Amino acid sequence: MKFLSLIAASLLLASSTGFAPSPLSTIRPTASLNAISEDFSDSALTIAEAAASLRGKTIVVKYGGNAMTSPELKAGFCQDVAALQNLGIRMVVVHGGGPQINSMLEKVGVESRFEGGMRVSTPEVVDVAEMVLCGSVNKEISSTICSAGGRALGLSGRDDSLLQCVKKIDKQGYDLGYVGEVEIVNTKLLNELLDMGICPVVSPIGTGMGEEKDIAYNVNADVAAGRIAGELKAARALFLTDIAGVLDKDMKLLPNLSCDDMDGLIEDETITGGMIPKVSYATSAVKLGVGGAFITDGRVPHALLKEVLGGGAAGTGSGDGGTFVSL
Repeated sequence: MKFLSLIAASLLLASSTGFAPSPLSTIRPTASLNAISEDFSDSALTIAEAAASLRGKTIVVKYGGNAMTSPELKAGFCQDVAALQNLGIRMVVVHGGGPQINSMLEKVGVESRFEGGMRVSTPEVVDVAEMVLCGSVNKEISSTICSAGGRALGLSGRDDSLLQCVKKIDKQGYDLGYVGEVEIVNTKLLNELLDMGICPVVSPIGTGMGEEKDIAYNVNADVAAGRIAGELKAARALFLTDIAGVLDKDMKLLPNLSCDDMDGLIEDETITGGMIPKVSYATSAVKLGVGGAFITDGRVPHALLKEVLGGGAAGTGSGDGGTFVSL
């Protein structure tokens, strides 16, 4: 969409000033209004339709990868969250932080290993993960959203028993230590914050249940985001990744897929390796009641804003990148 970036810029300006007029009212071209192209008008109408269809509804975003490590992409993501909030959309952010955890583990001399593609979480590893995720990473995200004109509050999955977990049993027989499987999500807490116009920013460290209530569990951020989206019956769930989306065997983007399509692509080994769990979390969220899920390239500036607003009332994305998953 040729002029989507220009209108997105106007939304970001409105967000930073606390004023959210219609997109066209923030644009002041030097040329005559008669010179504005039909493409521009079409883009503005598309965005207006998308914003109207999502106003008052909930979007859950899993934030991670290069979008978290690049200062420019990080700032753009937080601006996107603030802009969508100021359009009346209820936002929830669930973040990862693998590179930051790895860096801190190295600094403090704690060894870490992976089994079956997942980090084995010893008590020492969980301590470091909790320190990093619930401390510096979580608070930086929530603070930057606020600086961009939004409202956000950083939370751990242990706060008010937000993410209640049991020990994950790996299907391949690996003992992953204190890796948690989310059993219960405290949606009451999330909805209370959303009702106040606050974006919960959730770090994926969960708490045990029953006699294990004081145990901290490391939770995969994609899993946590998908489960939260499903329990909230969110309108959309977005998983920001470091690839363009789901690709076919010729490495071409598949822009729209059903859950059945996903199962078939896994079966014929079109989808392999690390993409299998990511698409599985997206399809699980849709099956739990989410209106649709995006697997989106977080390396694209303002990917969140473009995908949420670029599809108009249909809400299936801009068409410029990412894969939209539906029933």
